[in-house]
Amino acid sequence: MRPVFEWNLGSRSLQLGKRTLIMGVVNVTPDSFSDGGLYYDRERAVDHAIELLEDGADIIDVGGESTRPGARVVAGENRGEPLSADPQSEVRRPISEAEELKRVIPVIQSLKRARSDAIVSIDTYKSAVARAAIDAGAEIVNDVSGLRWDRQMTRTLRALNCGLVLMHMRGLPEEWRNLPPVEDVVLLVKRELRDCANAALTEGLRQERLVLDPGFGFGKSFEENYPLLKRFEEFKDLRYPLLAGVSRKSFLGRALAGNGKDRAVSDRVWGTIAMETALILKGAHIIRTHDVRASADARKIADIVAS
Repeated sequence: MRPVFEWNLGSRSLQLGKRTLIMGVVNVTPDSFSDGGLYYDRERAVDHAIELLEDGADIIDVGGESTRPGARVVAGENRGEPLSADPQSEVRRPISEAEELKRVIPVIQSLKRARSDAIVSIDTYKSAVARAAIDAGAEIVNDVSGLRWDRQMTRTLRALNCGLVLMHMRGLPEEWRNLPPVEDVVLLVKRELRDCANAALTEGLRQERLVLDPGFGFGKSFEENYPLLKRFEEFKDLRYPLLAGVSRKSFLGRALAGNGKDRAVSDRVWGTIAMETALILKGAHIIRTHDVRASADARKIADIVAS
């Protein structure tokens, strides 16, 4: 049995635990690993979000900056750099706040006009983007940095009436290939997620607004992701709702490899569904995914066992 939580989003609450929630991904970027910029256009992004809602998504997670392996991000004092002229380049400069706002805010506004009841999450680590997104109708901030990359984020969130996802990440995306191995990755992620949540509480954020995400693929080698999956139930010890995102990720492609080649991104749906089902059975409260219809069907069956 999963523990049950009430996730306070400000104007409303979501019950987590009796039923797994599906967070559908909408990447408003030209270089997403999963869809190659298919929804970079605002109208396409909004249409896709509405389709995901109709397919069974409970939350739409809108992101305007790729954090794929090798990407550069605006961390610490390194802020305001322009977008690289070549969006497909492996070596990229991080996008500015202005560019990210230009990408995501029109999508959120248009989606809320079309579906006023939609629960929207903004996938960002920048405080200015978080504030503007909440003002535009988003109710959740999904921060992949766990409040570490923008010193103003915690202060901003204290003033915002919203939910928050804190994700674990080792290092920066541009550093991932050179990170040293971890002896016990589950122990490390648990400890650092607990520290992250405790720091948020110390800074005045409320516990009922927090959800934790162990960050599959974010600063973990292929081999380090499998223990996170196998021992996911250990994250219940943190006593927070848990979000898991494994959809189409590289370590899944490696697990499905054949003839010496990793499985292509476009051919990872069934492996994704298998992993998501396992995560629900091991205690995940929210699944973040690209293939919402398939995940929503799997969720219905897994919830019979998990709830």
